[in-house]
Amino acid sequence: MLSRSPADRRRSALESSHWRGCRKPLAASLFGIGSVFLGLLVAIGCKHGSSSSATASCEKLATTCGPAGNDDCCNSLPVPGGTFKRGYDGTLYKNGNYPATISEFSLDKYEVTVGRFRAFVNAGLGTQKRPPAEGSGAHQKVAHSGWSAQWNAQLPADTAGLKAALKCDPTFGTWTDTPGSNENKPIECLDWYTAFAFCAWDAGRLPTYAEWNYAASGGSEHRYYPWSVPATSETIDDGYAVYCGGACVPQNVGMKPKGDAKWGQSDLGGNAWEWTLDWAPTQYIMPCRDCAEVAVGSYRVFLGGSNNDIASTLLSASRHVSVPEYHGVVGVRCARTPNR
Repeated sequence: MLSRSPADRRRSALESSHWRGCRKPLAASLFGIGSVFLGLLVAIGCKHGSSSSATASCEKLATTCGPAGNDDCCNSLPVPGGTFKRGYDGTLYKNGNYPATISEFSLDKYEVTVGRFRAFVNAGLGTQKRPPAEGSGAHQKVAHSGWSAQWNAQLPADTAGLKAALKCDPTFGTWTDTPGSNENKPIECLDWYTAFAFCAWDAGRLPTYAEWNYAASGGSEHRYYPWSVPATSETIDDGYAVYCGGACVPQNVGMKPKGDAKWGQSDLGGNAWEWTLDWAPTQYIMPCRDCAEVAVGSYRVFLGGSNNDIASTLLSASRHVSVPEYHGVVGVRCARTPNR
């Protein structure tokens, strides 16, 4: 582990010139017993967005997420492909010279909750004793993006060590060794390696920086905040996001529907920072079609701001980086590649 202060370990890239599920249900009328069974099969297959079966973290988890407390915590929503400008909002971030084209993918509606992560811990995973398989969690369109056995040593030695690491902060840490009132809050205190390991186990992967930025920006709308309509709107208050404009503590995921992004994802701004796949490069990859910086680096990219941060960190175009071993107010949201 690197012995650095939190300020050194989480450096913002705000001023740098280089840094600035399932498809919608089919509209069909089903008649007859055979059609009813077909409809049931479709519903089962589409329960978790693009996945054809229940993700491991929600197999035994009640549907208690969202404002009404009745949504699937593993709900994964489709994000249509398109082209946009990375790190650009036309208001504060005005360098539009770095376009990227993104293929369709799915991005979980909610940040990974304590309850979902508990299934991972209870299975004894995310440790040196039981690391991810070589190459797992890969982005199908990004070469060399899967898990490397060289990273095994970065995981906690065993489950006891993992639980200890999840208690990195007495104020903002959400993990408890036994289930309690935090089960629907975002899991925090995740380093990059543990976040990767979780998504790989949960039949997903880490989103690339470009994918995450695209979803938060509303694609070519280039939204100032993920919820901004019109795109240049700078409106923010506690009705839109969990950030340090009010209580400054983590809250249950999905409780700010006014702050949902264009394609339905909740808390893309606030509640917990979210790790992405990429190393932080010295400049954007060009050209970019489903690109990600996976070769080498010192810092990994995380995005979205948190319950302990000010409004400027929640901007869709804002990008921040830290060493991958960093444990703080950081969690994860998994991406998934649609089955074809």
